[in-house]
Amino acid sequence: MPEFSAIWPMALMLMAIGGFAGVLAGLLGVGGGIVLVPAFFYAFASLGYEGPQLMQVCLATSLATIIVTSIRSVLSHNKKGAVDWEILKTWAPGIALGAILGMMVASSLRSTTLQGIFGCLAIVIGLYMGFGRSEWRLGQAMPKGILRAVLSPVVGFLSVLMGIGGGSFGVPLMSLYNTPIHRAVATAAGFGVIIAVPSVAGFLLVDIDPATRPPFTVGAVNVPAFLLVIAMTLTTAPLGVKLAHAMDPKPLKRVFAVFLTLIAVNMLRKALGW
Repeated sequence: MPEFSAIWPMALMLMAIGGFAGVLAGLLGVGGGIVLVPAFFYAFASLGYEGPQLMQVCLATSLATIIVTSIRSVLSHNKKGAVDWEILKTWAPGIALGAILGMMVASSLRSTTLQGIFGCLAIVIGLYMGFGRSEWRLGQAMPKGILRAVLSPVVGFLSVLMGIGGGSFGVPLMSLYNTPIHRAVATAAGFGVIIAVPSVAGFLLVDIDPATRPPFTVGAVNVPAFLLVIAMTLTTAPLGVKLAHAMDPKPLKRVFAVFLTLIAVNMLRKALGW
């Protein structure tokens, strides 16, 4: 059993991380995972838990929080009739399959490799957030047939490799195929549930070296981080929503895009050993 003196700094860090992620999620509409994964990594590493499987712990714990936040979000959006259940039902099998494959791949990779993957994909997301345009289109309706069969597992697979829900890939994808933004955001919350549930179930069975894992980690999911972050994000997300209505979030979104890109570049730097 770890001493209290070793636990309380981690608890304070995790509460701050959860509060920050909740405000950003409400203010900018970004998924918490894109913030939580690097924050978990730097917090756990600074407390001495850095090891070859640290990124698995960060991904799994982030995805565990997404189960709760995505269910809450999709239920809230559904009350307003914003969820496109046809998209959700037809894309769900492929997304779930991709999530399972992503968990299997992520559990077999070293932390440095996962850092590199996160860094590369986060740069792409940051660039889209910073320079993407709402009028960009790849089509007038969501793909069906072979294209859907290819794209849906890719969404699940890449999301698990980053430890994020459906927003970062799902919302841009649906927007590019002419889905109204409020409907895309609502439906992507459902993507998050489909991504997180099977992947977390798999991560709970992953064996992490006891010598390098944070205290109270079950499989690859750190239980204190999960509980503290959920408590804070559910508390601070409404504050972010209020701030979003009180100010124009577009300039802030571009600032966050720069912030995310810098985090991603630093992840790549660490992955390359620089």
